[in-house]
Amino acid sequence: MPPGSQALTVGLVAGEASGDQLGAALIEALRAQAPELHCFGVAGPRMRAAGCSAWADSHELAVMGLFEPLKHLPRLLRLRHRLAARFRSERPDVFVGIDAPAFNLGLAATLRAAGLATVQYVSPQVWAWRQGRVREIARACDLVLCLLPFEAEFYARHGVQASFVGHPLADQIPLTVDRAAARAALGIPAGAPLLALLPGSRLGEVERLGEDFLRAARWVRERRPSLEVIAPMASAAVRAVFERQLARTDTPGVRLLDAAAQPVLAAADAALVASGTATLETLLSKCPMVVAYRFGALTAFAIRRLGLVKVPYFSQPNLLLGRAFVPEFFQEAATPQALGAAVLEQLESPEHRAELEQLFTEVHRQLRRGGAERAAEAILALRALHTREASA
Repeated sequence: MPPGSQALTVGLVAGEASGDQLGAALIEALRAQAPELHCFGVAGPRMRAAGCSAWADSHELAVMGLFEPLKHLPRLLRLRHRLAARFRSERPDVFVGIDAPAFNLGLAATLRAAGLATVQYVSPQVWAWRQGRVREIARACDLVLCLLPFEAEFYARHGVQASFVGHPLADQIPLTVDRAAARAALGIPAGAPLLALLPGSRLGEVERLGEDFLRAARWVRERRPSLEVIAPMASAAVRAVFERQLARTDTPGVRLLDAAAQPVLAAADAALVASGTATLETLLSKCPMVVAYRFGALTAFAIRRLGLVKVPYFSQPNLLLGRAFVPEFFQEAATPQALGAAVLEQLESPEHRAELEQLFTEVHRQLRRGGAERAAEAILALRALHTREASA
């Protein structure tokens, strides 16, 4: 920001761990360009550490599906009402909703109607399912910041202002992963294969997938006794659920880590991953993976019955590659034996890993665009435009 310019105030609402990570990188990039930055809203630990004043914690938004959030609806509506009133009172220069579209788009629409500039950072997967939501996005947002290249093209076809900024994770993770150093840091014995288990960051995901992930790991270990298994935990709450599942399944040899997933993915020979941002992190770490996902029964039924899904794949790696390169298992197909067999195939195919590393590196380069800095620049440009229009 040029010398003598006014301080920048930004309202932020981030959903769950991945939104908190994106929000922290965005705050740092905004502060680099606008040192007199004041941020407030819904934040996780990383955003708070970056200087965001937290009115509520981002884990409060960690619900998803069509029907599963209904039991949380009264609480979420009360929270959104309180936030809308406070944002209208504080009147930040820009409101940025980070992920959590079911919560943030309604809030953004209210704030835009009150004259605030609004941004959605991370496009909802409107290109994949429930495409009619694009009209809601157009009403709610002045700008959508897209992490994936094909998203901006979709919005352009529907007349919505959008910009592909790249993914900050692609900037944070090195293009070449030092696997030997990563294995040494984790104390993995020479020659022992390592499986990373990532059952999700939301409690609902872990409750639906965790036990089958553990049983799949046991299935593989029975066939590869030297297998090491490490499960990085997204939060203390996730760890508590997963520990109970570990005790129920009596799965031996699983090490839990209260740490980020990336060091484990850098060391791993394969990963079993819940669909979501973790699959992109696995791709950027050049790690072979098997992807699984389960919605609640009602949501899965509605998706199938109403034909809501418009893409052939659900995992980000396959969407980015345009073909089914990564094994993915949805709903009842995600059995321990099916997952275990797919993991074993990943472990036993060095030729596949070599091809994967080449393809994943190409995607990594495409997404490595200085994502947080580009997002900050777009937000500052929107702020300047909104200020000019307001004073005209």
